[in-house]
Formats: sequence, structure tokens, C-alpha cells
Amino acid sequence: MRLSPCANIMGSGSGSLVWFRKGIRIHDNPALEFASRGASHLYPVFVIDPHYMEPDPNASTPGSSLAGLNRIKFLLESLVDLDLNLKTLGSRLLILKGDPAEVVIRCLKEWNVGKLCFEYDTEPYYQALDVKVKNFALDAGIEVFSPVSHTLFNPTDIIKKNGGKPPLSYQSFVKLAGEPPSPISTVYSSLPPVGHLGSCDISEVPTLRDLGYGDAEQDEFSPFKGGESEALKRLDECMKDKKWVANFEKPKGNPSAFLKPATTVLSPYLKFGCLSARYFYQRIQEVYKSMPKHASPPVSLIGQLLWREFFYTAAFGTPNFDRMTGNRICKQVPWKDDDKLLEAWREGRTGFPWIDAIMIQLRKWGWMHHLARHSVACFLTRGDLFVHWERGRDVFGRLLIDSDWAINNGNWMWLSCSSFFYQYNRIYSPTTFGKKYDPNGDFIRHFLPVLKDMPREYIYEPWTAPKSIQNKANCIIGKDYPMSVVSHDSASKECRRKMGEAYALNKELNGLVSEDDLKKLRRKLDESERQGQQGGAKRYKQQLIG
Repeated sequence: MRLSPCANIMGSGSGSLVWFRKGIRIHDNPALEFASRGASHLYPVFVIDPHYMEPDPNASTPGSSLAGLNRIKFLLESLVDLDLNLKTLGSRLLILKGDPAEVVIRCLKEWNVGKLCFEYDTEPYYQALDVKVKNFALDAGIEVFSPVSHTLFNPTDIIKKNGGKPPLSYQSFVKLAGEPPSPISTVYSSLPPVGHLGSCDISEVPTLRDLGYGDAEQDEFSPFKGGESEALKRLDECMKDKKWVANFEKPKGNPSAFLKPATTVLSPYLKFGCLSARYFYQRIQEVYKSMPKHASPPVSLIGQLLWREFFYTAAFGTPNFDRMTGNRICKQVPWKDDDKLLEAWREGRTGFPWIDAIMIQLRKWGWMHHLARHSVACFLTRGDLFVHWERGRDVFGRLLIDSDWAINNGNWMWLSCSSFFYQYNRIYSPTTFGKKYDPNGDFIRHFLPVLKDMPREYIYEPWTAPKSIQNKANCIIGKDYPMSVVSHDSASKECRRKMGEAYALNKELNGLVSEDDLKKLRRKLDESERQGQQGGAKRYKQQLIG
């Protein structure tokens, strides 16, 4: 006979455990609100997960295999801030280490807890963890509350409204979504005290040194500090400029602005849940109501939040969303697997200063403007290098402080013309796109000081500078700064041809392209490329003779 929850000793406590993962905040936190309601004791828990935090000595930059030092630092700052905010309410953050599912289950066994509360997470990694923890808690008679509060909408509801499939266009998503629920407005004067901790190994928020990053060499860190306090301060500063908020249109931002970025830079705070998306939405709407006119989705600030929701829903409803193979919404393309080109791109050594400066900014700051992301993602994939989008996705996924599983995968598929967007003939030029915003090349000079004295007419294409100019600028191309890894004109032409062939194959086979089909196409494209290169070399020799 199954015992009722009340009869189960483990689940009979009036204490609550609130498990923080994302949602690292006090405001608009339904899991925290429900956990604290009527509880005699409250256990606010965060688990340091080696899966994300363990130092990887073989990584290309300091950090773990999945997260660069900038993002780990941002997370630790966010946890310190949460701990301080909890302490002002008579509580504290309990830090534990290990596999999160195992650690939380151990805590539930050890502590007198009747409620387990945590924010719902759509990522596959957390979905798997949550099933383990939820099953244990329910069997133990512990009430489980897992609300949707990381997003404006519940992706499950949207998919259900769309007949069981995620909407795959922004317009269809917006039509289905409607208005999001309001944030909860609970203001706490205090929280229930932490209960008896038993034998659980609790620590304070660790430092980078505590985690094993004491000897990590990084000469510059992200200028953006983590935490709810910082998020709300940044939000307030943004909202003060009502005209800017009302007129914000995404395509008009300046990707080269770095001293004062041309965006809110709230994405990392949304990623970690230091800022509630619902509260952000509400604050924007308040500004819109006070202004005579404002921009509209998809380009407005509200539109940007809805893009985030669109990708979350598409990711949640699409198996294998994070890979090309087995992903029904992704074009099957015979991308190159070229480690040397990938490394040159990742390390900022392609010989294209606009591309390299952006990648150095990513390494140093863990952030870059969305149009800068577009430039380097297009360049790596369908624009110039034809390297697999998954390889670029992994670099962004590790180094960005706002790296978000759904958005990162969605944007890489979009920018590589693998899904959502299919106009592969439209390519961001690595030499002219940045020049529109920054003709003097100040952004390049800042992040690539080796080019700081290069005259402005050569800063975007330094290989065209005469030797005398290179000498004067103390920058010899091929020695102090690399030669370009490809010729943009011929490489982009070749990429367009390959994309055209791949699209034709996908159309012919109705998207059901096998690995063998891709191998055949890859061989055909490689052979054609070799012939083209031989023909080009022959024409070049004839020109020299002529």
C-alpha cells in the first residue's frame, strides 16, 4: 500500500528547499515565493556543477570545457549578489558541489523538507536532471513546484496551440503568443530562516581561485559585472532614456561601439535570470505608454524579447535542435571540417581586421554586439570559410557571457542559412560592413593594437597597403599581422555555389538527406573546387607571362 505524502516522514516537514540554477534573483521569482510561503525553514541552494565549472587545462582559453572564465566570473558575481540580498532578508545562499541531481536528492534525504521548488528549464541537460530529482521527491511525498519564469511564455502552451509543433516563423509565433503574464510583485521584509543543515557540506560562494583558476592568465576581463543588483541598475539607466527605448530598432545599432555599446547589454542578466524577462517586458511597456509613438516588433526592444521566446519554443519543440544530423528543420550541408581555418577564426588570426577584432573582443570581454556576431558567424560558415556552424556555435557557447543554449543554436542555424533564413546569397562583407559604422577603424585599433598606426584607407584591408606604408605603420603583413586566409571575392563565390548545390540536394530529396548523400556531394564539390583552383593558377601564370 502506497503511503500518502503526510504519512511519509521525509516529506512531512514544513521546510522548503528552493533550488537556484538560472533565476538568480529575488524579484519575480515564483519558485522562491512559493517555497517561502508558510514555511518554517527555507533552504536556498545552488550547486556548483563540475560539468560546467571544472577547469580544463586543454581549453583554448582559461575556463572549463563548456564555459570561459568571463562567464564563470559573471556567474560567481551573480551568486555573491544573491547571497547578499538573501542575507538582508535573514537567509543565505547554501553552496554545494557535485552532480546537481545527486546533491539535491542528498539534501532532500538529510533535511526536513516538505516542498521542493525550482524554476522550469527547457534545456535538455536540465530536463534530464529534473526528471531524476522530481521522481525522487514525489516518491518521497515531497511537493514539487516548478514554474515557468525564465521565459515570458510557456513553450509547451505555444506548441499545443500550434497543433503539437513549434511555430517556425517569427510572425506565426507572435500571433500565437498573445500577451505574457505579469511579473509577481512580492516584496519581502524577511524570509524564513535556514533550517538544520545536518551533515551536508555547505560552503560560501567560491572564488575563481577556490575553483582552481588561480593561475589562469587572462589580461582583461568582461566589463560587465554579474548580479541582480547590477541588472536592475542597468535596466533603470536604460529606461530613463525613454526616447531611446521607444525608438530602438535592432538593425540600426552600431556593432563597432565598444566604449558605450549601442544596446542594453541586458542579455547576460536575462541568460542567468538575474533579470526577469517579464519584469523587463513590463518596464518597456510602461515607457511605450508614456511616449507618443514607438517602434514595433520584430525590430523593437519588445521584439527582441519575443525573438528570445521564439527560439526557446523552437528549441524545446525540435529534437536534435543543437545539431545538423537528425534535425528536421535544419538543411543538410556538406560543411568543411577544417581545424586550421577554425583556429584562425577563433584566435582572431584570419587576416581580416574587422573579423579578428570582433573575435578578440569575444575572447577578452565575453561579449560583442549582435551585428558583430552576425559578421563573424557568416564569415565562418556560408560567407567565406564554409566551416560547420556547430564548430562556431561551440566557440560562442563557451566564450559568450550571455551564451544561451536555445538562442545560440537558433542564431547559428539562422546565420549559416541552415534554418529560419534562406537567402544565402546575402553575405556580410568582412571588409566593407564594419567600415559603414567605423570608417576610421577605431574598433579595430582598440582590439588589434598591432594595426593602430595603419592609415584609415588600409585598416580594413591592410594587405593592400604598399610596403612603405606597412613599414611606417610598424606592421608588416604576413609577419606582424597575418595575410588573409582566403580571398573574400573568390571564397564567397565558392560558398554561394556550394550552398546552391546543397539546397538543390535538400529540395530533390525533400530534406531526407543521408550521410552518404552528403559525402557524395562533398566529393563533387571538392573536385570542382580543385579544378577551379587549378584554372585560377593557370590564368594567373598566363597574366604574368602576358
